[in-house]
Amino acid sequence: MVTGMGFCLPGDSRPVFTGDDVWDVASHGRSCLKHDGVYYGAVNLSPAAFDERLPDVPGIFSQHYTNAHRYGLVSLVEACADAGLDIRAGDLAHAAILVGRGGIDANIPSYLAVLQADAETTTPQEAMQLFVRGQQALTPSDVALVQGALTCTTGPCFTVSCGCASSAVQVGNARRMIADGSVDLAVVTGVDVFGVDVIQNVQRLLHGAQRTYESIRVPGMPEMLPSFDRLMRPYDRRADCVNHGEGSATLVLESRERAQQRGAHAYGQILAHAMTRDGLSNPLASDENGASLVAAVRECLGNRWEIGQVPYIHGGSDGDVVVTAFEANAVRRLYGPAAADLLMTSQEACFGHNGAPAGALGVALTLLMMEHGEVCPTANCEQLADNLTFDPVPGVRTRPLDFDYALSCNYQIGGVKSVILLGTPDAT
Repeated sequence: MVTGMGFCLPGDSRPVFTGDDVWDVASHGRSCLKHDGVYYGAVNLSPAAFDERLPDVPGIFSQHYTNAHRYGLVSLVEACADAGLDIRAGDLAHAAILVGRGGIDANIPSYLAVLQADAETTTPQEAMQLFVRGQQALTPSDVALVQGALTCTTGPCFTVSCGCASSAVQVGNARRMIADGSVDLAVVTGVDVFGVDVIQNVQRLLHGAQRTYESIRVPGMPEMLPSFDRLMRPYDRRADCVNHGEGSATLVLESRERAQQRGAHAYGQILAHAMTRDGLSNPLASDENGASLVAAVRECLGNRWEIGQVPYIHGGSDGDVVVTAFEANAVRRLYGPAAADLLMTSQEACFGHNGAPAGALGVALTLLMMEHGEVCPTANCEQLADNLTFDPVPGVRTRPLDFDYALSCNYQIGGVKSVILLGTPDAT
């Protein structure tokens, strides 16, 4: 059962922290992306907002936190508060702390600081500071390290790096650990930071590469390179780019028995998880025919559920036309003539394509839609793409839908397809 959710995501005037905050943005199809040469979703977490939520972290550690540390800790604290769990009272002392990480942008400054330090001129005090900074931030397990320390857990604590499917994979791991009795409480966080300075330089590089491509381009050849200086538009005929963002999303998962025993509010259930890969030799490609996504969905449903029970899918489209193509083809294969009635939406354009948080955020958004009985629109989708086989709910208004089952999909470059089956608290 999912009993808590917390966030540290881009917002309008302040970061998005709670489920109500997420719903306010997503249900209105609002985009929190800012334009500064490129469109980007920046969290802008103030020191005061961090200290308000984590006042007791010793300065020797907190002064060396990266933004990935800060975002991951804030979303964890928010999720635990939402679930009614008291970290200071030891409520997470035996919990599994599972983190999904995709990018390494937040780690690089700490790595360079250690690498470039001069042993001849660095004072002993400075050396100790560099040691602490390096130990906390030089590996992808950085956030799990500080979350484990905050919760003082004696339970499992590890990181999975599977790109934009990272936290989705950890949700599946948490479900299995709870189902087999290894733990009865798991906290799953997806957190990433994509440096806007890196993206801005990529944009400059792309402009140069595009000019070279145009000089050799012949009729019929597509535009080779995307741009980050236009808005991302999933499922829209004008979709030609991806806007990145940063942030964190955390879910609290508990066994049904534990949640009921303490009277916790349940948003819904994680019923199953499956993952496949396209099997291509190109590490940067995805197969557009949708076959591996179909296989993942069927493996996820197994023999217990039918695709006809699923009237809504939370898509993983980030504005990439290849993603739209394989999703559309997969839906056609799965639903046949009924595909036109399927609602499939994406809220990536609300906060930006933020990598590892996408899986946990997709689960949270879908469960909120189930609870409200409304499907959020696809942000920035206004003119439907020609090849769609489903209804992406364009515009800025929700669509009423009473549903007990849904799928949430996430993908990693290289053809990974991750699918989670979700149900209402009482779904069988």
